[in-house]
Amino acid sequence: MQRLKVQIAYDGTLFSGFQVQVNARTVQEEIEKSLMKIHQQAIRIYASGRTDSGVHAKAQVIHFDSPLDLTETNWKRALQTTLPNDISIGKVEKVSRDFHARKDARDKTYRYFIRYSKDYDVFSRNHEWHIRYPLDIEEMKKAAAQIQGTHDFTSFSASKTNVKGDKTRTIHNVDLLESDEHVVVEVTGDGFLTHMVRIIVGTLVDIGSKRKNLQCIQEAFETNDRRVLGQTAPPQGLFLWKVNY
Repeated sequence: MQRLKVQIAYDGTLFSGFQVQVNARTVQEEIEKSLMKIHQQAIRIYASGRTDSGVHAKAQVIHFDSPLDLTETNWKRALQTTLPNDISIGKVEKVSRDFHARKDARDKTYRYFIRYSKDYDVFSRNHEWHIRYPLDIEEMKKAAAQIQGTHDFTSFSASKTNVKGDKTRTIHNVDLLESDEHVVVEVTGDGFLTHMVRIIVGTLVDIGSKRKNLQCIQEAFETNDRRVLGQTAPPQGLFLWKVNY
């Protein structure tokens, strides 16, 4: 048996998230169907983390064990030719049997793409959040700085989160990258709760549009009250951008 580490990208538009679900199309299901075709037996994959319905990935990482002795190049070819066209295979590596895609991840980077313009771009509707009102980017940057660091992020998680126990996480960076009528929110941290990045982005947007003030972030950390924060940004603008090991 050999363990394979595989970097994958996918367009999440037509997926009901990463993890296998009953009566729903998921990324995990499609990859395991591909491995079934290659092996003629069930092969389980393990990912660095889950993504929600409609969320994309530029560099998700998975691992699986296989009895087949193929080169990395042949593995990439075999997987790509048996997968649908909204999943692509990146780097394939043979790794030690103690490597784990989730447990060994040091941190992850997400990027959220926002277009703030009165003009609607129909071709980007599945890959960015279109906002028709102006944003105060400098105010959003001030808010982003407050989110960085180690905090209890209970208020930044969905009410139906599957994470039990301690919700303390460390966010290394929250950066806003500007270009014309676009802004990209880049968040790097050691772990994330359900909808956490989308709540961060939605809150920054509400602060940038004056619907919320800067004080709401500190109040959320002090009270763990989700209601003091802003909206949850829609899923289509979010990309899992990078996983570091």
